Formats: sequence, structure tokens, C-alpha cells
Amino acid sequence: MTDFFESLRGFQFGSVLLRLLLALAAGGLIGLGRSQKRRNTGMRTYMLVSLGAALTMLISLYEYELLQTQWAWLWDAADVKFDGTRYAAQVISGIGFLAGGTIIGTVHQQVSGLTTAIGLVASAALGIAAGAGFYEIVLIGMVLIIFSMEVLQPVETAFKRRMRNITIAVEFGDMEDISTISKTILSLGAAIHDFDIERSEQEDALNPSAIMIIRLSKKNSSHSALISSVAELDCVRSVCELIS
Repeated sequence: MTDFFESLRGFQFGSVLLRLLLALAAGGLIGLGRSQKRRNTGMRTYMLVSLGAALTMLISLYEYELLQTQWAWLWDAADVKFDGTRYAAQVISGIGFLAGGTIIGTVHQQVSGLTTAIGLVASAALGIAAGAGFYEIVLIGMVLIIFSMEVLQPVETAFKRRMRNITIAVEFGDMEDISTISKTILSLGAAIHDFDIERSEQEDALNPSAIMIIRLSKKNSSHSALISSVAELDCVRSVCELIS
């Protein structure tokens, strides 16, 4: 197997084509899950990011090859110092701006798009590895990234729902309703660690809401039970759990 990969590390048309196709496939497989979840950054974006990174790395290798052969005289005459790793560093820096654009602030002080952003950076890294001919790390990295982004997501969500700490956003009719909501939560044996009052404009009226950080009791640690109890209050307009 090692000899097989070594034979593909040469800078020939076949190996270049294989690297580009591998980068395209790696980006596509990572982005496929994001497309199925209807994220703004989908499969094509991931494919192009990975392919672009691979192309950048191949250009770096191509220039180095020329400086070692056809342009060797120019290198000696101009005393040029070539560092191919600078191309890869610029790819990561550039992808940082693109990834930053996928991170947005949502309601109730929540942030969305972090997984998409880091997925783009990881996809670019796979493209760089594919362009450099590091086939083993591309295959291993692709499997691990997909496993982290897709397989572990429901596991992480289930784990968070089993934790005794819960953060909820409650919208109510009047500021005096905070007392009623707090008493309901305390009656379940939970403790309110902190809450932050905020106001959101809806239907031309100011509807107060609060973000509450709660510690559930050991006997009653069900997230859904607490949310249901709060939702049943007449003063509550809406309630939802915030999962980061």
C-alpha cells in the first residue's frame, strides 16, 4: 500500500488529476451533510473551497518544480528564496474571511454557523493535503471530519439534553410575570443561576423576554418537563431551550 501511494506522489498528469478529484470528492462529501440540513453553505461551496486549496498547492509545487529545472538559472542569478508553504498559509487566511461570513448572530444572543465555518477550514486543509499528494491524511481526515460533523451531532444533542443545566428563552406579557415564572421553576426543585431580561419588537409592541440559566434537580432532570410546565402558564407567550 505504501509503494502504491509513493508512486502517485510524482508530479505527472495522472497524479495531478487524482489530487484534484480527491479534493473535490472530500469537499463534496463534507458539504453533502450541510446541504441536506439546508445550510446556506452547501455541497458546492465545500467542493470549490477544497478544490481551490488543492489548486493553490499544486501551483506552489509547479513553481518549485520549475525553479529546480527550467528556471534554475534565474533562481541562481536572482538568489531567490522560495517557500511553498506560504501558499498554504494564505489559503487558510483567506478561508478565514469566508468562514467568518457564515457565522451569524440569531435571536436570544445565540450564534449560528460555527460548525459550518470550521468545516470550511477543515475542507480547505484537506484540499491542501490533496494538492500536496498526502493521500493517506486526506482519506483519514475526510472520514474523521464527516464523523465529527454528522455522526456525533445527534450524540452531542442527546448528551446536552441529559445534562442538569439548561438555558431557556421565555417570552411573556408583562415584567411582573417574571415572579410567576420563577416560582414555577423553583417549585420543580430547580435553581435559577442567572437570567437576563431582553426586549424584542413584535407586532409593533414590546414583548419582554428573558434568558434563564437553570440547574435542574436530580429527581426531576427532564428538560421537556420543565419547558412544558413553563409553557402551560397563561402569562407565557413562548418558551424554547437554547442549545449552543
